Amino acid sequence: MQVFRFFLFLSGKVKIMGKNLVVIAGPTGVGKSAVAVRLARHFHTELVSGDSRQIFRELRIGTAPPPDSDLQAVPHHLVYSHSLHDSYNADSFEKDALKILAQLFEYHDIVILVGGSMLYLDALCNGMDELPAATPEIRTQLAKLSLEELQNRLRIADPDYYSTVDRNNRRRITRALEVCLTAGKAYSSLRTNNKKERPFGIIKIGLNIDRKALHERINRRVDAMIDAGLEAEARRVMPLRHLNSLNTVGYKELFSYFDGTITREAAIELIKRNTRRYARRQLTWFRADPDIRWFSPDQYADIISYIGSAVCSQESEN
Repeated sequence: MQVFRFFLFLSGKVKIMGKNLVVIAGPTGVGKSAVAVRLARHFHTELVSGDSRQIFRELRIGTAPPPDSDLQAVPHHLVYSHSLHDSYNADSFEKDALKILAQLFEYHDIVILVGGSMLYLDALCNGMDELPAATPEIRTQLAKLSLEELQNRLRIADPDYYSTVDRNNRRRITRALEVCLTAGKAYSSLRTNNKKERPFGIIKIGLNIDRKALHERINRRVDAMIDAGLEAEARRVMPLRHLNSLNTVGYKELFSYFDGTITREAAIELIKRNTRRYARRQLTWFRADPDIRWFSPDQYADIISYIGSAVCSQESEN
């Protein structure tokens, strides 16, 4: 069975030929999900979500998950699959996604991965270093600290990583401290950044549009989320705001509004602004990957043609 050969490869024994993962990447709001669903229907295959927040079943609005019509049209994996109470990160995603792909490649030659979470896509395509998981006690301890307190602790525990990390990214700082406290060593000393070979081909497609048009789409989508009840959703999950999974654009701004530190109108404008900034960071990250071939979402025929040529090229090389 192909799935058996897949797991044999993970132990360094064999590689499956003729299997390809098509990665649809790009900034938030560009239209990745719609293109991915069309591709999945064209190739009669299934989708794996590479979004770090759409996995949470409690977040049905603010994460811009696929509409129910798309979920019914094409099987989706890792959408609404976990609870906010579950500890989940890029390492968890790598393991889960590889297991799912092992099953899907039994029946499909092509599987679609869609998402904009940079670390999740990188984990699946390139692999994660084997780092220790933190205990619940350590996670609880760190969750109670302010961002400034976390920054100060990381500066002492791992000055090398502290000098390079985005110091406003609470999730990355927390994860580094989890490793430091669990392993008793600096996080940077345990990172190898060695790319892992995968038992399938990887075809990367990036989607982008004009910057002004993207910003307009983002603004309209935020307005649509507000109209759909994002404020009520944020109030329901506010008791869990200490979780890293809720240190997320769309929720943290509304939490500030609920605290009375900003107005509702200011919170909505901040969501739009912070989403646009996130889109810029995504583009910076993805543009640094030379393996990504860029298209506009409306270049559907060209995308299909490129996938076909990439598959043929990989088969001829093998």
